[in-house]
Amino acid sequence: MEHIRTMLPPAVLVGMVLIVGLYDPTFFSLSNFETVISDTMSLFLMATGLTLVIMMGGIDLSVQAVASMASCILAVYLPELGFLAIPLAVLGGTIAGFLSGFVSIALRIPSFIATLAAGGLVTSAAYWFSDTRSVDIAEDLTGRYLNWSVGTTAGISNDIWVGAVFLLILGVLLGATPFGRYVRAVGAQERAVIASGINVNRVKIATFMLSGTMAAVAGVMMAARLGSGSPTLANEFLLPAIAAVIVGGTAITGGVGSIWRTLVGALIIQVVRIGMTFMGVSVFIQQIIFGFILVAAVAVTMDRKKILVIK
Repeated sequence: MEHIRTMLPPAVLVGMVLIVGLYDPTFFSLSNFETVISDTMSLFLMATGLTLVIMMGGIDLSVQAVASMASCILAVYLPELGFLAIPLAVLGGTIAGFLSGFVSIALRIPSFIATLAAGGLVTSAAYWFSDTRSVDIAEDLTGRYLNWSVGTTAGISNDIWVGAVFLLILGVLLGATPFGRYVRAVGAQERAVIASGINVNRVKIATFMLSGTMAAVAGVMMAARLGSGSPTLANEFLLPAIAAVIVGGTAITGGVGSIWRTLVGALIIQVVRIGMTFMGVSVFIQQIIFGFILVAAVAVTMDRKKILVIK
């Protein structure tokens, strides 16, 4: 079963590429492939932190709000602080993640409630930072401080390089460090981890902080590419981000998953989105289709042995 979970997402990705390519042969060009991968990076970065939370057996429903807030912080403070506005925006996401984790642990409430509440607070903060409006980023500021995201290096879009760097960093963190093993263990058997003397609460808070941090990085990249920050910039990204994680093969019940699987899942979501756009499917219908994809992926990947009663 695990072998099927590992091989199915890449097979689905290849199949989707072939289907879209047969519908429109221009899709097979190298430049188009680069564009697809480049357009996927913001979704992938948002989904990476979410992957860790889901592997731990939780969920983070605040990632789209955090990304939007980060875009607002960047757009508002870039003229005043220059490059320092970038770490400030990312720090905002880290603090939001800490808030989600702390509330969930301190009040002993499910993560979906804690992150939903935190998302509401973060959205209010985004409106406050931006004065309830979209804030444009001047082109000269983009060229001076954000070229690492919107430019090219060695003929490849910089946002692809950014995605590759975080794929490597988080892949190593998850696969080759004690923290990564703890995340998997908490998702697989939390009681056993507690019995072994590991501080599970610390692991959970660190995981939510990483999720908020990566959502903020995604928000910064979105703002850089679009040339503006907005309190609603990432509003349509939550469902695709969760779908990318689950479609990639990370089990919603925790304990199973990886960052590279999420990359495959994000590419699947992007190719599906492109295919629907070619066919003239509206954005609203796309959200419905992503919902169906998410339900199907959960049904395939979840470990039903961990859930004796479905409520």
